[in-house]
Amino acid sequence: MAALADAWYNGSVWLHVLRPLSALFRLVGSIRRKRLTALQKQPAIPVIVVGNIAVGGTGKTPVVIALAAALEKSGRRVGVISRGYGGAARQYPLWVEASTDVRDSGDEARLMRRYLSGPLVLDPDRTRAMQALIAGSDCDVVISDDGLQHYRLWRDIEIVVIDAARGLGNGWCLPAGPLREPAQRLNDVDYLLINGQQPLTLPSVQTEQARFTLQPDVWVNVRSGQQVSLSALSLALGTADEQDAVEVDAIAGIGNPQRFFDTLTQLGFRVRPRVFADHHAYTPADLAFARQSALLMTEKDAVKCQRFASDNWWYLSVKAALPATFLQTINDQLIMLDVTRIPR
Repeated sequence: MAALADAWYNGSVWLHVLRPLSALFRLVGSIRRKRLTALQKQPAIPVIVVGNIAVGGTGKTPVVIALAAALEKSGRRVGVISRGYGGAARQYPLWVEASTDVRDSGDEARLMRRYLSGPLVLDPDRTRAMQALIAGSDCDVVISDDGLQHYRLWRDIEIVVIDAARGLGNGWCLPAGPLREPAQRLNDVDYLLINGQQPLTLPSVQTEQARFTLQPDVWVNVRSGQQVSLSALSLALGTADEQDAVEVDAIAGIGNPQRFFDTLTQLGFRVRPRVFADHHAYTPADLAFARQSALLMTEKDAVKCQRFASDNWWYLSVKAALPATFLQTINDQLIMLDVTRIPR
């Protein structure tokens, strides 16, 4: 899968042989979208879907966390729904609490639970998750973490997150490219949030766009929860020569691991990287190489390693810095939806 993803984003010529399958994928997807959209039922409160159209990590989960926090600050009661990818709960809908096992919830949901104030409900059937959340809480807005292609789910606002560094790859749909839907779909959504400041061209897309960044916040010890500043950890792990970058082991089991390794380089580390599959379920054997040394990882990885972590394992906490104008626009739109909502 990693080799195929590299080909999508590096423009490999051999992918042309898969284009007939991409055309079939688009046709089936179009039929499916039309059929399932017809089954949507408007709920009593607004629904915001935060998703993407490309396979791989874009920074979507930090966006959901930041958006929920901003809406709560403005007085909203926010509930979040998600699929719970990587989890295997015995039954759904699953209400995620602080005590919920990561093996039930999956890594992304476990990470969100650390930061969300309101309820978090998981179900592969997003519509069922939404209905459970509305019936079982006093929320006045729902945010769906992913679900853009879950067409049976009602949505009032659609936000697509795009990684500026990788863009839309070669622009083709699966399997010849990384797109779950054709690029034209971006004209149907309400907003595009672009992660990063790299130049990005999206031809023939007129949708409102805003830029944001994922900002490193603090280092957190995986085992103890101790927090240290960004500079304090590099000094603690450093050598006598402060001019030398500190060499460390690092792992990443996320959609775009290179983004994390690049961040570590910018923070002054020389990285010995090890890449794992997205949502990889870590075991002690996977990380035995770092049992006696410092190991750096993402927070998404850390939630699955805490129960067997060593004392010198650290994760980097990051926050999505969303533009104030974008947040104000979302707030204004929600106010209008409140006014025009038909009571049910």
